[in-house]
Amino acid sequence: MLELVNTRDPLSVESEVQAAYLEMFPHGDRAFIPAIFRWAVSWFSGQYRDYQAIDAHYHDLEHTLQGALCMARLLRGRHRQPAELPRLTQRMFELGLLAMLTHDTGYLKKRGDTGGTGAKYTLIHVDRSIAFAGELMSANHFPAPQILAVQNMIRCTGVNIKLDAIPFQNPLERIVGFALGAADLLGQMAAPDYVDKLPTLYSEFEEAARHSPDGKMKAGGFFASAEDLMQKTPLFWENYGRNKINREFLGLHRFLNDPYPDGPNDYLDRIESNIARLRRQLAAQGRV
Repeated sequence: MLELVNTRDPLSVESEVQAAYLEMFPHGDRAFIPAIFRWAVSWFSGQYRDYQAIDAHYHDLEHTLQGALCMARLLRGRHRQPAELPRLTQRMFELGLLAMLTHDTGYLKKRGDTGGTGAKYTLIHVDRSIAFAGELMSANHFPAPQILAVQNMIRCTGVNIKLDAIPFQNPLERIVGFALGAADLLGQMAAPDYVDKLPTLYSEFEEAARHSPDGKMKAGGFFASAEDLMQKTPLFWENYGRNKINREFLGLHRFLNDPYPDGPNDYLDRIESNIARLRRQLAAQGRV
């Protein structure tokens, strides 16, 4: 069973990610993971350039840390299997974690942006995150192919993205991008408070709809109310989430099985527990 980590504490998550990194790459750059975690805390807390602290209440720093923890564990699990090709490299792991930490920076607002919260950027947050990562990495002198790698990985988190249209530069970049996409989904849905935060997620969709530039997004996005979102979440998992991780993301989540390959998967077990809890809650309220 995977150890529970406080994903509200960046240092706790950083410690777990660093441990996974050094297990895989004992001679790796010990300063890299702490550095990018400091960057993430700075931009989510309003200490980076002209960006405000994050004010979206679902896609916040903890959401990003949940994904980072899951991704590090998944890639470590894959790396423990020497037959898995292409082999993960130190640099690609580093770039993957940087991509995860920047993948929702598109919800950040500039200082002069005073209307609403960053949730208003829901429809375009992936493109904004890609731009943010490009600016950040250019300022820190990353070479162009590495910037493109991070941006391609971020593209894997788009809900309606056609994965085969992403211009991956090599097969390993594609694998790490798919690991990021899977971890983004698993990390949030396995969280202990996932069910409790669903109304908060709805509020982000509702705000995004109000700021939809072309008026195509109806009020509340795809949902009529917070209750409607909660009622549809089990089907979202069964019809979208499972298919996404099993097929589109190549079943990479299986590297979280402990022991590999047929042991239990804590992330899947926690998601199923959350879905069962949600069903019980809806039934008790007469909504199922």
